[in-house]
Amino acid sequence: MFAYGELAHLFQYFRAFTIVAFDDLAADQFEMLRSNEARLGTMDRKIASIALVNDALLLSANLRDFEVAPNLRVENWLD
Repeated sequence: MFAYGELAHLFQYFRAFTIVAFDDLAADQFEMLRSNEARLGTMDRKIASIALVNDALLLSANLRDFEVAPNLRVENWLD
């Protein structure tokens, strides 16, 4: 029973967040990052693209990789 209560609390917590999709704008941004030769892996490039087109602050413990994406705002809140 405890696990189900914790799961319910987790779902309640995540309801406050907006989930943004990898849409056509993000796909265009993805291609621009690829042509810009930013040394990002495919999944990191997708994440960066979504953050850029939504003018979002990206939270990641992996600053070194994401700092190569032009104009991407990225912070590590774990420090």
